Amino acid sequence: MMMKISIRIGGMGCAACAAKIEEALRRIEGVHGAAVNLVEGKVSVEYDPEKVKLKEIEAAVEDAGYRVLNDRITLRIGGMSCAMCARKIESELKGIEGISSATVNLAAERAYISYNPSLTSPGRFREVIEGLGYHVLDSDEDELEEDLSPRKRRIIAGFGVSIPLMAIMYLHIPLPVPEDIFMLLVSLAPFIYVSEPIFRGAMRSLRAGTLDMDVMYSMGIGVAFLSSLLGTAGILPSEFMFYETALMLASFLTLGRYLEARAKGKTSEAVRRLMELQPDTATLIRDGEEVEVRADEINTGDLVIVRPGDRIPADGRVLEGTSYVDESMITGETLPVLKERDSEVIAGTINTDGVLKFRVERTGSETFLAGIIRLVDEAQASKPEIQRIADRAVSYFIPAVLLVAASASIFWYFIMDAGLLFSVTVLVSVLVVACPCALGLATPTAVTAGIGRGAELGILIKKGEALEVSERVSVVLFDKTGTLTEGKPEVTEIIGEDSLVLAAALERKSRHPIAEAITRMASLEGLEVPEVEEFRSIPGMGLTGKVRSTGPDGTGSCLVLAGNRALMRDFNVPLDPLMDKIDELESGGRTVVMVAADGALRGLIAVSDTIKPGSYLAVRELGRMGVDTVMVTGDNRKTAEAVAGEIGIHNVISEVLPGDKADIVSEFRRKGEGVAFVGDGINDAPALAAADLGLAIGSGTDVAREAGEVVLVGDDPLDAAAALQLASRVMSRIKQNLFWAFAYNTMLIPLAAGLLHPLGLVFRPEYAGLAMALSSVTVVSLSLMLRRYTPHARMLKLELEEDIK
Repeated sequence: MMMKISIRIGGMGCAACAAKIEEALRRIEGVHGAAVNLVEGKVSVEYDPEKVKLKEIEAAVEDAGYRVLNDRITLRIGGMSCAMCARKIESELKGIEGISSATVNLAAERAYISYNPSLTSPGRFREVIEGLGYHVLDSDEDELEEDLSPRKRRIIAGFGVSIPLMAIMYLHIPLPVPEDIFMLLVSLAPFIYVSEPIFRGAMRSLRAGTLDMDVMYSMGIGVAFLSSLLGTAGILPSEFMFYETALMLASFLTLGRYLEARAKGKTSEAVRRLMELQPDTATLIRDGEEVEVRADEINTGDLVIVRPGDRIPADGRVLEGTSYVDESMITGETLPVLKERDSEVIAGTINTDGVLKFRVERTGSETFLAGIIRLVDEAQASKPEIQRIADRAVSYFIPAVLLVAASASIFWYFIMDAGLLFSVTVLVSVLVVACPCALGLATPTAVTAGIGRGAELGILIKKGEALEVSERVSVVLFDKTGTLTEGKPEVTEIIGEDSLVLAAALERKSRHPIAEAITRMASLEGLEVPEVEEFRSIPGMGLTGKVRSTGPDGTGSCLVLAGNRALMRDFNVPLDPLMDKIDELESGGRTVVMVAADGALRGLIAVSDTIKPGSYLAVRELGRMGVDTVMVTGDNRKTAEAVAGEIGIHNVISEVLPGDKADIVSEFRRKGEGVAFVGDGINDAPALAAADLGLAIGSGTDVAREAGEVVLVGDDPLDAAAALQLASRVMSRIKQNLFWAFAYNTMLIPLAAGLLHPLGLVFRPEYAGLAMALSSVTVVSLSLMLRRYTPHARMLKLELEEDIK
């Protein structure tokens, strides 16, 4: 049966793009037709699902150089008990036609799904998840109420009965009835109450055809309690009294999961704190009156009043007032930022002193804060390669443990003749002590906690893969303007009577920071700027155009050039008259805009851009880490080297055309370097995408932020070093977690299997239960330590801010 679907596509710009996509799709066997609608940005595809899958169709679109824009949804899942639960849900979701990708994060207890809405819907996802015996939760509160509170009651009941029973057994306290009957009567109800969720989980897993830890734990405590019943009935010897052990095992298992759930909840705390930044109410001005409304009632264009101490309820631009705003919760910058007329304000930040009136530009899901929350949430869905390795190990773990448990029990009973009691003890101990959860949680808890900590520091890691890549970085390439410098150049010197007015005529048609500086200076000087015709921008060189009223008699027009040496050279403009001055200005770190009219040099405009306070520290810190630094800029060599010298960068690549930055990145990669690129402009986007690790300055363009794997929300280059340090710490913690998880199972499973029995030592089941409970808690706790980690570069930044204060 043929199917017809519609796929949204990003990156199409013309009919040639449409033709390229259609051709790529029609080449796929099983695709019978493909038609692109450029206006809607969609392609309709008719295909045979027996011959080709949706993922292959999407892959063909992406291989052609375009993006598939699927819908995304995040579902919170309750009832998962171990890594095998997450793996089962993930596998079933991926089997649904229409789902492009599905990732289940056990630590965050969420499923992240990308899907084509013309083929499937969230209702189908809920149906599949609940069909496996799990449940989709509407909020964190649901999970806490439904999961933690009952577990706490079961723990109290389990230990409240099992500890006294164990004391009675070891102290041989006299009882009014036979000990086995007493143990059975006292432990039966608590055992059923405490272990019921474990047995229910095991039945759910078996019905779904899955072996998970609930199955193993059920076998362990079930064998212990059943053998006790058989001992009481006289079918087995009287030594088979495991009532208190079975109850204590169930209690330890529940305790471990309770502590694990509490700890896992804290890994996503950073996202919850970000969500809490949005205020509940806002004060609007309507018909000249102040009106208090709910924050979700704000619309674009509304006028908002924010008083000292208030949180800003939406993104906007200041119309009136002056005040300092605390943006630390968004950018990680501790110093308040001055806001005045035309300044941008961000939702969730705090107005500290004055009164601000601003016009709303973005609300709700469109705000910068909402974008951060969405980005962090999606990042937690990604899996580094190291996690995929751990996931594969987990898939073989449980069958291997069942084999070890059965083999060890048979070995001691039939070959070593150690007796049935010891053989059963070994079986129970191995089943209980084994814990793939520690393996399954090692990576996602560290990734979740690390990405959350990064968000608090203003370092947004968009993909878990970026963490692994950071370890390979050996050289960091910095863009200059807007990255190492403020990106707000000022005119410092003007040479030539009419050079400013000529340059301003061209520059006011450009949005480059230098163009804005020249235009601003012309405005301050009160100059009447003439019109320009046949305007042309030459990337990496400058501007040209015909400017009216520039002749000696004030009439006519002439061809005006404003740009660098390369532009003058291309138009054969001699620079000899002012060459010494050009060299002097460039050697002082100034950018020199040369102005020519009708083939003659008419003057110079020197522009200076302030170096950011953190630039020198960033280069020094990266050097301390053993990472080389390179500055890549379109400036001429002398200016570039003068700026680099102040910062401490010794390797400078100057006079680079915008389109060549990506080629420079690729060249470093061909040499075997792990390359990170730090930039902020539209022309940096290709280099950010080409690098092993792209770090986009958050104050830069949306295009740059989209291209980078890491977004530095502030504009301090020192955060580039902090990002590498944070990523390195997260990867180090993942490796520690995996080491302890493997070491725990490698050491304790042989002990539980009777390794030390020849020495007279028995690893009792209750010890196994305690060890199991501690294993996952240890791994999660190690990950939680990342929430308090502060990179060394960030400490330097705090010291710098203290000095500025």
